[in-house]
Amino acid sequence: MRGLPGSGKSYWVEQFIVSQGVEQAIHIRQYGLFSTDSYFYQQGKYRFIPQKLAQYHQANLTAFIQALARNEPMVICDNTNIAKWEFIAYEAAAKALGYKVNLVLVGHPNDDKHQQLCAQRNQHQVSLVHIKKMAKLFEQ
Repeated sequence: MRGLPGSGKSYWVEQFIVSQGVEQAIHIRQYGLFSTDSYFYQQGKYRFIPQKLAQYHQANLTAFIQALARNEPMVICDNTNIAKWEFIAYEAAAKALGYKVNLVLVGHPNDDKHQQLCAQRNQHQVSLVHIKKMAKLFEQ
């Protein structure tokens, strides 16, 4: 997955997972869905700690690779992946282990209206100013 905070990545993933049927959806959610954001939840509340970002990204990548090594039928990374370097390790690991890789971009990061929508609806209070900075860094 790729897209700005609030672009609808997690919504897209959830709709896709639901479309796989109940048993498969349960399995994907339990064993094949990975998001660095999940590490910031403490007692059911999201608490972003900038100093933990690198550690949590590494933990997420490690868990993702472990799922690939277990031959999970579907493995999803639900991160922003703004720059290519952010997802290249996920992509390389998947390809190395024989997976077909599909990159899904949600929204148009360089569109002003899309950025405003992302600022309004992202769940982590990322400001429009920060979303615009992220959009400038977005690599096609």
